[in-house]
Amino acid sequence: MEKSPMTDKFDITLNGIRLQCESGETILDVAKRDGTYIPTLCHDPRLDPAGACRSCLVEIDGQRRLQPACAFKVTPDLNIHSESARVRKHRKILMSLYMADHGAPLETEHNGDQLTRMARDCGPLLALNPVEAPRAARPAEDNPYFTFDPSLCILCARCTRYCDEVEAVNAITLSERGASTTIATAGQRTLMDTSCELCGGCVDTCPTGALMEKKPAKLNQVNPRKVRTTCNYCGVGCQMDLNVVDDKVIKVSSPEPGTTLNDGNLCVKGRFAYDFIHHQDRLTSPMIRGTDGQLHEATWAEAIETAARGLLDVKERHGADSLGFISSSRCTGEENYMMQKLARAAFGTNNCHQCAAT
Repeated sequence: MEKSPMTDKFDITLNGIRLQCESGETILDVAKRDGTYIPTLCHDPRLDPAGACRSCLVEIDGQRRLQPACAFKVTPDLNIHSESARVRKHRKILMSLYMADHGAPLETEHNGDQLTRMARDCGPLLALNPVEAPRAARPAEDNPYFTFDPSLCILCARCTRYCDEVEAVNAITLSERGASTTIATAGQRTLMDTSCELCGGCVDTCPTGALMEKKPAKLNQVNPRKVRTTCNYCGVGCQMDLNVVDDKVIKVSSPEPGTTLNDGNLCVKGRFAYDFIHHQDRLTSPMIRGTDGQLHEATWAEAIETAARGLLDVKERHGADSLGFISSSRCTGEENYMMQKLARAAFGTNNCHQCAAT
């Protein structure tokens, strides 16, 4: 059988190093596999390459113009330069233009702001006048999770493309023309009045901090400790990172795309429903309802004995299937396992349910 050309392997040269690659790969794919850094702004591996931000342009022998590494497909014997004088000059001019539009000083780094880090890497920028771009914000964004600052937006369209290509929701889009182009909803409605699922994927993919969670005091902590765990809100098994400071979860973030089964995506529950962990209304000790009808604090031994006595009494009088055990998606996986083990092994019933079992 003839070998498919899509599996053909060949060599290219990147910054003087010979690298093997396959048909269909982009220059950025090969560079990442080799560990060569090429800056990007509009690129997200979950999205189709757009080549819009121009920050990943590289120099290719035989090509008159610089080419976008995120979209340019490799062919045999290409000779590519990602750090040539021409490329570095282009990046300095490009970052100068972006920062004139971005409006924030280089010393200020907003949550998830790739742009200012890239601009600082370029060294001293050109002194350009600020760009007048009257982008409109939604007048009354009342969703409880994130907000949009149009002054920090550079119109890379990662958020709108994510909403379209990954979530297939199309809640936001590019609106208006020219300098007035902005990220908008239909009729500039709040996200609560659109098809938005509040997954926060647009916030996660935003490279400038224009889309930010509404908890800046917590999120600006320096170097939180990240703890990988599995989301319990449904049975998919999405992986997520708990950002921990002083033994408190201050944020939930998604792992890098391509590293886990959820590919860096989370739903509204997985990303934002974590305040219960340290909520002031959480019980701190077992409670037993007394003969007066009120709940009173008790020891764990007293609580377990009371619960066991009550369950065994019902089982004796009405049979094991008169019992039902309900667990919670806010418990750990181990706790949910123990609940079903208690129901089946200790009390002899399969009447066990968990609210994520949909």
